[in-house]
Amino acid sequence: MARDQDLRQNRLVFYARDVERLDGELDAFLELSNARSALLIDKEGHLVTRRGEPIQAGSVESIAALVAGSFAATREMARLLGEQQFSSLFHQGQRDSIQLQLIGDRTLLAIVFDERTNLGLVRFYAQEAVRNIEGILRELSEGRNEGGEQLSEHFGADAAAALDKIL
Repeated sequence: MARDQDLRQNRLVFYARDVERLDGELDAFLELSNARSALLIDKEGHLVTRRGEPIQAGSVESIAALVAGSFAATREMARLLGEQQFSSLFHQGQRDSIQLQLIGDRTLLAIVFDERTNLGLVRFYAQEAVRNIEGILRELSEGRNEGGEQLSEHFGADAAAALDKIL
């Protein structure tokens, strides 16, 4: 039973309806902020979902991994400066910029934008998006499935038994 709880705490399970809700929040954010793209990434560097304009082919997975690595390095830098962690990072380029925002303790939001908007608008509208996404992720971490029901406390053991029967 403790193993089931550990799995629920350490891994998020995303159902189609959950991803649709996350996508809806990202779409609304992109419309308001006029940013190009938004990527939701877990702290291990796995892409959860992305919305907006396509990012250069083949680079989305690399960007996701690098964003997670950047936050890991920044966490150590914050610790050395006496901070628990930094919750946002900003990288400015000649054409594109990227705002990185920590959501809760396990998720990152990467926002790619260009001259069509500015950092102030991106940060302003990101605040509400982050709060809304945090609420969705909190529901997921509490073990709610796509119907809003709690997972059984024996879910892991029951699933393992069912797989044993099949195999």
